[in-house]
Amino acid sequence: MRGQGSGVSGQKKGCGAERMTRREQWRPVLDVEVKKWSAKSCAEVIAELHNVEAYQVEVDGKEYQVEVQLLENTEKYVHVCVDVDDGSIPASFHPLSESFVREK
Repeated sequence: MRGQGSGVSGQKKGCGAERMTRREQWRPVLDVEVKKWSAKSCAEVIAELHNVEAYQVEVDGKEYQVEVQLLENTEKYVHVCVDVDDGSIPASFHPLSESFVREK
Protein backbone atom coordinates (compact mmCIF):
# COMPACT_ATOMS: atom_id res chain seq x y z
CA MET A 1 0.00 0.00 0.00
CA ARG A 2 2.81 2.40 0.85
CA GLY A 3 4.37 1.84 -2.57
CA GLN A 4 1.04 2.43 -4.31
CA GLY A 5 0.46 5.72 -2.49
CA SER A 6 3.72 7.16 -3.80
CA GLY A 7 3.42 5.55 -7.22
CA VAL A 8 3.77 6.93 -10.70
CA SER A 9 1.83 10.15 -10.10
CA GLY A 10 4.09 10.91 -7.12
CA GLN A 11 7.13 10.35 -9.31
CA LYS A 12 5.86 12.70 -11.99
CA LYS A 13 5.06 15.38 -9.47
CA GLY A 14 8.39 14.86 -7.71
CA CYS A 15 10.36 14.99 -10.93
CA GLY A 16 8.91 18.34 -12.01
CA ALA A 17 9.04 19.79 -8.52
CA GLU A 18 12.66 18.74 -8.12
CA ARG A 19 13.65 20.44 -11.36
CA MET A 20 11.85 23.63 -10.34
CA THR A 21 13.36 23.56 -6.87
CA ARG A 22 16.85 23.10 -8.30
CA ARG A 23 16.49 26.09 -10.62
CA GLU A 24 15.03 28.14 -7.78
CA GLN A 25 18.12 27.26 -5.72
CA TRP A 26 20.34 28.53 -8.53
CA ARG A 27 18.58 31.94 -8.70
CA PRO A 28 20.23 33.58 -5.63
CA VAL A 29 23.65 32.40 -6.82
CA LEU A 30 23.00 33.85 -10.27
CA ASP A 31 21.78 37.12 -8.78
CA VAL A 32 24.98 37.51 -6.72
CA GLU A 33 27.22 36.72 -9.69
CA VAL A 34 25.37 39.11 -12.02
CA LYS A 35 25.60 41.84 -9.39
CA LYS A 36 29.34 41.18 -8.96
CA TRP A 37 30.11 41.27 -12.69
CA SER A 38 27.81 44.17 -13.54
CA ALA A 39 29.53 46.29 -10.86
CA LYS A 40 32.83 46.06 -12.75
CA SER A 41 33.92 48.71 -15.20
CA CYS A 42 33.89 47.93 -18.91
CA ALA A 43 37.68 47.86 -18.89
CA GLU A 44 37.70 45.28 -16.07
CA VAL A 45 35.11 43.11 -17.82
CA ILE A 46 37.04 43.18 -21.10
CA ALA A 47 40.34 42.43 -19.35
CA GLU A 48 38.91 39.50 -17.37
CA LEU A 49 36.81 37.92 -20.13
CA HIS A 50 39.23 37.24 -22.98
CA ASN A 51 37.97 33.66 -22.71
CA VAL A 52 34.97 32.16 -20.97
CA GLU A 53 35.53 32.46 -17.23
CA ALA A 54 34.43 29.25 -15.48
CA TYR A 55 34.67 28.70 -11.75
CA GLN A 56 32.88 27.19 -8.76
CA VAL A 57 31.30 28.93 -5.81
CA GLU A 58 30.02 27.41 -2.59
CA VAL A 59 26.78 28.61 -1.03
CA ASP A 60 25.24 26.98 2.04
CA GLY A 61 27.52 23.96 1.66
CA LYS A 62 26.57 23.35 -2.00
CA GLU A 63 28.83 23.88 -4.98
CA TYR A 64 27.64 25.71 -8.07
CA GLN A 65 29.24 26.10 -11.49
CA VAL A 66 29.47 29.64 -12.87
CA GLU A 67 30.37 30.58 -16.43
CA VAL A 68 30.76 34.17 -17.53
CA GLN A 69 31.39 35.24 -21.10
CA LEU A 70 31.67 38.41 -23.08
CA LEU A 71 29.02 38.19 -25.80
CA GLU A 72 29.63 41.57 -27.43
CA ASN A 73 32.26 44.27 -27.18
CA THR A 74 31.15 47.21 -29.31
CA GLU A 75 32.23 50.84 -29.38
CA LYS A 76 29.26 51.74 -27.16
CA TYR A 77 28.79 48.80 -24.79
CA VAL A 78 29.75 45.33 -23.58
CA HIS A 79 27.20 42.53 -23.36
CA VAL A 80 27.93 39.83 -20.76
CA CYS A 81 26.24 36.48 -20.06
CA VAL A 82 26.35 34.73 -16.66
CA ASP A 83 25.29 31.06 -16.34
CA VAL A 84 24.81 29.09 -13.11
CA ASP A 85 24.07 25.42 -12.47
CA ASP A 86 24.94 22.80 -9.87
CA GLY A 87 26.86 20.46 -12.17
CA SER A 88 24.19 17.77 -12.05
CA ILE A 89 23.27 15.93 -15.21
CA PRO A 90 20.99 16.46 -17.08
CA ALA A 91 19.83 19.66 -15.31
CA SER A 92 23.12 21.46 -15.92
CA PHE A 93 22.73 21.05 -19.69
CA HIS A 94 20.34 24.01 -19.40
CA PRO A 95 21.87 26.41 -16.85
CA LEU A 96 20.05 29.38 -15.43
CA SER A 97 21.28 32.40 -17.40
CA GLU A 98 21.10 36.15 -17.35
CA SER A 99 22.84 38.77 -19.44
CA PHE A 100 23.46 42.46 -18.96
CA VAL A 101 24.69 45.37 -21.03
CA ARG A 102 27.20 47.85 -19.64
CA GLU A 103 27.61 51.09 -21.56
CA LYS A 104 31.11 52.42 -22.14
